[in-house]
Amino acid sequence: MQLRCLIVDDEPLSQDVIEEFVEACPELVLAGVYDNALEAGKKLAEGKIDLLFLDINMPKLSGIGFVKSLKEPPLFVFVTAYPEYAVEGFEVDAVDYLLKPVSFERFRASVNRVLERISARNENKNDHGHIMLRADKKNYRVDFNEILFLEAQGDYVKFVTTKDSLMVHGTMKEFILQLPVEKFERIHKSYVISLSKVVYLEGNQVKVGDHKIPVSINFREQLIQKLS
Repeated sequence: MQLRCLIVDDEPLSQDVIEEFVEACPELVLAGVYDNALEAGKKLAEGKIDLLFLDINMPKLSGIGFVKSLKEPPLFVFVTAYPEYAVEGFEVDAVDYLLKPVSFERFRASVNRVLERISARNENKNDHGHIMLRADKKNYRVDFNEILFLEAQGDYVKFVTTKDSLMVHGTMKEFILQLPVEKFERIHKSYVISLSKVVYLEGNQVKVGDHKIPVSINFREQLIQKLS
């Protein structure tokens, strides 16, 4: 497996370091180096890119703003000198968050995380139109088109469907990997919704079926794009 990647960073020294690290990893192929997100966006539009190494604090458009602007962003790793953006970085589903100066050991660990994410996606890819859920000591077959939304509750995830609700042991990340990305969207750290069940979006709330669900500001723009 070889992943085509871009480096997007406005600091030449950081560009050089990450480029050297990319070249040392046989799984990676460097497809371009850019000092701003707008130019990188043009490259993304030209063809398949699998991975971004992305700075956050850049002129015109920040790294976080950039990934939010993409309808279907590739996997991405933030590379930044600012630890205060870490929470927001992971809220937009970054695979990893590297703090400058980056060592090769830490970079290599990040690449391994990317490969693990891809492997998990492939293993859990579900083309059957349904998901099997274990709740109340029973195994339930739930069709995707019956699901309204998922809500994280501690060590459990609540699946709310058109028929009832199921409390299933596990994590939101674990179940997201089993859902088709074109049908479901994360709108909050605690909620994933079925796009086809959206009635309307108003302010920081979305109505799904008969339920009103909060929308995080970090996910709102991406949700609007998916609904348009």
